Amino acid sequence: MEKKKVIFVINPNSGTQNKKGIFDLIEKYIDREKYEHSILFTEFAGHASEIASIAAAEDAFMIVAVGGDGTVNEIGRALVHTKTALGIIPCGSGNGLARHLMIPMDPKKAIDIINEGVISTIDYGVINTIPFFCTCGVGFDAFVSLKFAESGRRGMLTYLENMLHEVLTYKPETYEIELCNGEENRTYKAYLIACANASQYGNNAYIAPQASLDDGLMDVTILEPFTVLDVPALSFQLFNKTINQNSRIKTFKCQKLRIHRMNEGVIHFDGDPIIASKNLEIEIIPKALNIVINNREKRDLKKPESLLQILGDYFNEVNTLKGDLYTRNKKLQEIHRNLLRKFIKK
Repeated sequence: MEKKKVIFVINPNSGTQNKKGIFDLIEKYIDREKYEHSILFTEFAGHASEIASIAAAEDAFMIVAVGGDGTVNEIGRALVHTKTALGIIPCGSGNGLARHLMIPMDPKKAIDIINEGVISTIDYGVINTIPFFCTCGVGFDAFVSLKFAESGRRGMLTYLENMLHEVLTYKPETYEIELCNGEENRTYKAYLIACANASQYGNNAYIAPQASLDDGLMDVTILEPFTVLDVPALSFQLFNKTINQNSRIKTFKCQKLRIHRMNEGVIHFDGDPIIASKNLEIEIIPKALNIVINNREKRDLKKPESLLQILGDYFNEVNTLKGDLYTRNKKLQEIHRNLLRKFIKK
């Protein structure tokens, strides 16, 4: 039997893991009877896309993204509408698409999934011609993505620090949503608008718990203005796959929409921020990317334990805050940081 060509593309700058260790694991555990493989390291932004485009043109069976959501996006955009499949060994900060697909976070187990080589075909999204595979959006999440990128540090705790620093001062904006099916336009004052192909941002933070990768639709989540007292419930529901049940949340599904805002500003696609125009067009392209999936029995996604205790502790701490406004806000940020750390524990 002729061996299938597989190329592993390693981003040495993604996440915090040691990529030399992953290189060694690939060499040790790849199925050499099934695959003819090579391992390449990216050297600059966009390099992963270049490698994947050339490999797809040469009819490679699979390109494996060894990195985070940015690396997955780079390679995925080069593989849409080709026969070449995308594989993932997740080692980034969020790993949203890998988590939705239940690809193990353990590199050895992820290689086992690559060796099985079960392929499915999924949708992808486009925001102003830019492809995305998990989520895109405007508002607070895009703003925090920009702060995260500017910080120069990686990891979930860095992201949380940026989020908690801004959460009490960020001002919601007014957006007009134009659905491309003849319905009347909708206007929202919103903290954020997330358009999701997959169910989560990453780190099991489910912004669109009902989203499907192969239904031809995006799940739109709108977070309306909220107060400090809403933070615990929103945080818990985000990690408990129930945020769509919160009264501050509006959701709907569609294939295509336009978002109009007052000024140009930051947006994000799969967590990467860019400055874009005030008019945004977003749509889902159905059944366009071949991707390696976990075909084994689904793992149990554990929910945060002892909800009553976690929320009880939170309100006890909030009620005992003392000092001037600056001191209380500083203490409140630390309380929120500890709360979210509890929710993201595996």
